[in-house]
Amino acid sequence: MKELVDFVVLIIIYFLKFYKKWKEKGRDVLFVNTLMYIYLSFVLYFTLMPIITSLPFIFNHPYDSINLVPFIDVLNGRGDFVRQVGLNVIMTIPFGFLMPLVKKENARLLKVVFYTFLLSLGIELLQPLINGFRSADITDLITNVVGGSIGYIMYLIFKPLTTKILNYIGHR
Repeated sequence: MKELVDFVVLIIIYFLKFYKKWKEKGRDVLFVNTLMYIYLSFVLYFTLMPIITSLPFIFNHPYDSINLVPFIDVLNGRGDFVRQVGLNVIMTIPFGFLMPLVKKENARLLKVVFYTFLLSLGIELLQPLINGFRSADITDLITNVVGGSIGYIMYLIFKPLTTKILNYIGHR
């Protein structure tokens, strides 16, 4: 229920800040940017929410230090590391696919990797602040970047198809 406040704010921001601007640029731009906005909203849901209702309490819990040893859970056989690694890769595949569609100019692998890195770093640094039950992990950062890279490769593979679809949407 606390997440509902965050979603309402995200919807208000979408319509007040982005919808009109993106619509003026064409239906294809509106479609791709809205898809990215919805995707990022769900990333926030799974990684950081509730945010707004947690803000007054961010200093009321200990801040766990960041794990800087890559794949330590894998090496020590702790937890459900296969699931965690898989979910972190899967989570950022759409980002790697959509980023070149949103940022049409100079959509290169290194740029997508950099933006995926920044997205993941932001999430990892904020998670322990917003919620005392979450921790930051270098493994998540690495696997998120791998996911973004896979998404970019998928973008390259499906670029002819997505171009046709977006042209169709844009010229309807």
